[in-house]
Amino acid sequence: MDRRTLLIGAGALALTAGAGLFSFGRGDNLPDLGAANAQEAAEVDTSTIVEMAMGPEDAPVTVIEYASFTCPHCATFHNGPAQNLKSEYVDTGKVRFVYRDVYFDRPGLWASMVARCDPNRFFGITDMLYKQQRDWIGSGQPAEIADNLRRIGKVAGLSDEQLDSCLTDADKAQTLVAWFQENADRDDINSTPSLVINGTKHSNMSWTDLKAIIDAELGE
Repeated sequence: MDRRTLLIGAGALALTAGAGLFSFGRGDNLPDLGAANAQEAAEVDTSTIVEMAMGPEDAPVTVIEYASFTCPHCATFHNGPAQNLKSEYVDTGKVRFVYRDVYFDRPGLWASMVARCDPNRFFGITDMLYKQQRDWIGSGQPAEIADNLRRIGKVAGLSDEQLDSCLTDADKAQTLVAWFQENADRDDINSTPSLVINGTKHSNMSWTDLKAIIDAELGE
């Protein structure tokens, strides 16, 4: 498949926030994603979630990317077109780029919790997660993934204390999942990577196609 399909809506995705599920580092005690209760998700206050963005707020074009750290096509997009987007348009002030997490699975949530541990390091850790995606996912064993994500966090400059605090924050994890659901429902996101460019949704695309859309929005 060209992109992974999301299952969004009532009963699709939610966080099981039991007290024992957030001891990060042991494969049988990790934040879990289970059966959803849409009403409970709607009651979560998501205003505390920081929007991860680059580029000036008044840029003429806003590009929102919906992506999952465990999605192979998202890694391909991030390591290719997204790098061109940053150098040619974000760094020159023409585009405001917003990254929004999508949670297919527990490892994607855990990776997000590491990346968001220090907002100032988010995009640097995001680069590492996508460039090393196959390595940190490894065999898919939870304990192995946990160790690999901790290692990435420490290489990025996070302390053990920071990681422990971020990765045992059950309320934050629950809020992240509710925030994801809100965004995905509002923008009708059903696959990743998806792009919303000045309010119009687009599927995954090549750099040539993305550049053409942005240039048209800029009138160039």
